[in-house]
Formats: sequence, C-alpha cells, structure tokens
Amino acid sequence: MSHYDLIIIGSGPSGRSAAIQAGKLGRRVLVIDRKDRLGGVSVHTGTIPSKTLRETVLNLSGWRERSFYGRSYRVKDDIGAADLKARLHKTLDYEVDVLEHQFNRNHVDTLHGMASFSGPNEIEVQTEAGDVTRLTADKFLIATGTKTYRPETCPFNGTSIVDSDEFLELATIPRSLTVIGAGVIGVEYATMFSALDVRVTLIEPRDTFLDFIDKTLIEDFTHQIRENGVDLRLGSAIEHIEDADKHVEVTLANGRHVRSEMLLFAAGRMGATERLGLDKAGLKTDHRGRLEVDRKTYQTVVPHIYAAGDVIGHPSLASTSIQQGRIAACHALDTPTLAESPWFPYGIYSVPEISTCGMSEEEMQERGIAYEVGVARFRETSRGHIMGLEHGMLKMLFSLKTRRVLGVQIVGEGATELIHIAQAVLNLKGTVDYFVQNTFNYPTLAEAYKIAGLDAFNRMPIPDEYKRKAKASGKTKDAPKGKPEK
Repeated sequence: MSHYDLIIIGSGPSGRSAAIQAGKLGRRVLVIDRKDRLGGVSVHTGTIPSKTLRETVLNLSGWRERSFYGRSYRVKDDIGAADLKARLHKTLDYEVDVLEHQFNRNHVDTLHGMASFSGPNEIEVQTEAGDVTRLTADKFLIATGTKTYRPETCPFNGTSIVDSDEFLELATIPRSLTVIGAGVIGVEYATMFSALDVRVTLIEPRDTFLDFIDKTLIEDFTHQIRENGVDLRLGSAIEHIEDADKHVEVTLANGRHVRSEMLLFAAGRMGATERLGLDKAGLKTDHRGRLEVDRKTYQTVVPHIYAAGDVIGHPSLASTSIQQGRIAACHALDTPTLAESPWFPYGIYSVPEISTCGMSEEEMQERGIAYEVGVARFRETSRGHIMGLEHGMLKMLFSLKTRRVLGVQIVGEGATELIHIAQAVLNLKGTVDYFVQNTFNYPTLAEAYKIAGLDAFNRMPIPDEYKRKAKASGKTKDAPKGKPEK
C-alpha cells in the first residue's frame, strides 16, 4: 500500500495548482482522475472548450467586422460543426500536453480511476480494467468539480436534447436553438450561437438573470443580445419538454410554445461527489453535492481533508479555483503563503463579454455607502471607432467619503482583459484621483477608465485638503494689480 504526503482527487484548476505547489515543495504527491486524460471539467467540457468555441465562432463568422462590412459579412461561408471542432481539439490537446509536462517536471504522480474513501486516511481507486489500488496519505484534497444537472423531466437523447457536456459534440449546427437556463453557461452558449446567425431562444424561469451583476450592466447587455437576435424569455416556467423527432417543443407555464431543432439544458450543476464515499471519511454534502470549507484554509470539518474549486460552490471560477488549490496545498503541508486578495474579477465570456470586480451599485445602496458613478461608452474612445464598436460601456463606483474605487463593471469587447486594471486599483485601495492623474495609451479601450474617472471626478466635491494645497502653491492668490499693457 503506497503512502503519500498529499493525495488530490481531481486534476482541474484547483487540483492542478495544488499538485504543482506540493511538487515544488518537494513532497510526495499523487493526483487521481477518473478520466484517462488529465485536466478535469475545465479542460475537457467547461472553461477551455467553451472559450475556444467562442473565439472560433467570432473569427469564422466575421462578427467583429460586421459594423464596417455589413451584417451579412462572413470570413467563411457554410460554417459547420467540423469547423468549430477543429480548433477545439487542437487547443485541448495542447492543454493536456502542457499539464502532463508540468506534472512530470514537478515529480507529481498520476493515477487514472475512480477514487472513494474507505476510511479517513485511506482511499481505494478502481481502474477501468477493474483493478483496485489502496492508498493512504497524511492529507487529502477533494477537487472533483461539478457535473451537469439532469432532471428527469427533461428527455435527454444526446442529439437534439443535450446538456452542456454533450453540446460540445454536436454533429451539425442547428438552424434554431432553445437554451433553458440563463446562468453563465446558458448565456455564453446562447449569445455565441446567435453570432452564427442561429435563431436562439433563451428561457429563464425566474424574472431576472445574472443577479450578481450590476443592474445597469444587465440592462445594457439585455438590449445588446436582443438586438443581436436572442429571444430572451424571462419569468417563463417550463411545463413540458417534448422530443418530437424532427424538432423539440417546449411548453411554458404561460401557455406559449417554443419550437427548435435543438435544446440545450443548462440550468445548474451539481458537485461531483456522490461516488467518493464521503460518509466513510466523516463528511457530508449539501443538497447540491457541495462541501463546506473554511474559506481561509479550505479545510473541511475533517481537518486533514481539504476541498477546493467548484465542489465548494461560489464563485465557481477556474481563476479562483487555481488560487484555492495553491492555498490549500500550502496549508496542508504547513507552508506559509500569501492569502488571497479580497477583490477578484468575475468574467462571463458571452457575446458581448461581461466582467466585474468589486461591488455593484445595488450592493453599495444596501450597505448605505454614499457614492458617485463614472461611466464611459466604448464608442466615445478613438480605439472604439477604429474597431467599429457600436456598444460597450465601463462603469466605476467611488466612495464619496474616501474617494476610493469600490466597484467596476464592464460590458463589451475585451471586458475580461480590461477588468484587471480595476482589480489592481481596488486591491491597492486606489482612488478616483488615480484615473485623473495617470496617462493611458492612446488609442486604447483602456482609455475608458480615464473617461469614466473624469466623469465621476467632475461631479464629486473637491476635498478641503486639495483646496489647501492649491492655496499653498499660490494658484489661488489674487492677480497682480496695475495698469494693463497697451
């Protein structure tokens, strides 16, 4: 029976970063993954595939150039499913190759099979061949991620009625698509296929969607996706889904019917924990299969067992999972490290992109913080003109008391890249003055920060401190008296 310092179950972002960190610390570490290829959901069915698919769609469809050359403009005519998959498979192969190289370089052992606890310090791993390997460790990290939620009321068939994992294997691009669930995954795929001129209906049973995003941003985003052809149905509960052979028909509680060639069910995910034998390790999950942890150390109620990534719930981002895995490994191996920064960016890779960092306007109102707002439209920037951007906005929120930046929201081209400027200023406790004093490259979309900063600065009261400094420098002294020159 082999013994390790740390055994990690799952090779997604959190498991990967934990394993590499443990390897760099010179510890004996093992990563177990049920698939025959490393990378987890993030590499094979989640983050990397969906973002690769998005980039392929925007490139082949000529989406970014249509404001100049017309809505009918395309880089490639007759785009098929094979065109989308070609780039996808190249990217995934490269990701797996890089990951395997990183593990080899850091002396991380790997094992493919289904792991389950047989005791608090022991696990069993069953391979596809049926062999069982028993292993022990001082510490464990559960990084199994999530799986798609598949309710019995939805007649999945793997071809015309699919979940988000199966959607990546589509044989043809449908002429019409119904997406159920306006969460991050549903919104990304709905807007992505709308860019391919597929007729898309996005159904959300609740009256609102993406509630953690600033309402101003959602209003702008909703206007854009409807203008792009997405039929957004909010407050529409699903009554029945019928597989009618040549089409799929959805009956809504309000009596309306939606007919399409394909249906994507993207309403929620569950923690992939049901086969881990957690009860034998003294662990329990919530109703969605997720584990509760200490958010500073990522320890579960069993101190030597840690959990990180999507399996612990919000925010369920690959970026935060990477941080969580590293911190969990350091704590498990008694190695001091830096804590996570308080502000992290949230990115939604829809068409257009959405990214936020810090508080929304609604959150500031709930907390009773006096604030000012600065807004910039991408069409106000020269780079926006050059790129042909008709939409896109950047919104910043500043405290009137401290002048600090407390929240930034962006919708539009490059939002997930631009947000990192906001993240840096937020974490360094920067103020509106930063955006007024500093010069931004011209022409760039980042110049929108300067515009939004000035927009707020010009409405905010001038602090007494600034008035004193101006007076001391002589800028407010009376002008010299005397006769004017002829």
